[in-house]
Amino acid sequence: MIRLTVLAAMIACPAAADTIVAARTIPAQTLIGPDDLLVQPTDVPGGTDDPLLLIGMEALTALYAGRPVMPADVGFPAIVDRNQIIPIIYDVGGLTITTEGRALGRGGVGEIIRVMNLTSKATVTAQIRADGAAHVSH
Repeated sequence: MIRLTVLAAMIACPAAADTIVAARTIPAQTLIGPDDLLVQPTDVPGGTDDPLLLIGMEALTALYAGRPVMPADVGFPAIVDRNQIIPIIYDVGGLTITTEGRALGRGGVGEIIRVMNLTSKATVTAQIRADGAAHVSH
């Protein structure tokens, strides 16, 4: 009987969890700061309760005030903008070729974007490095 009473009490009082929500509407491509986030005492599947996972990240889409901020809604800040001229580095087997290219998209460190070689006009897929260079690997 005691077990049944404890079970009924657990069902009646679900565990409270916190979820991070946007304190204001945050436009896409905006860096998220501590003042942009609030903690609400609700549990949202897929949401996060750790603001440190979101602060310093960039909003990938518009984040609306009062709505949960999902980890998939943010990404690392872009260091390469669309149409920016960046170095393309092709490094394989001790041979390194470096040329200039035009970024065909925005990207942060570690992201894969398309880059057009300015000499040959060929389009390659490259990974953005911390120095802003596009690294082509095969």
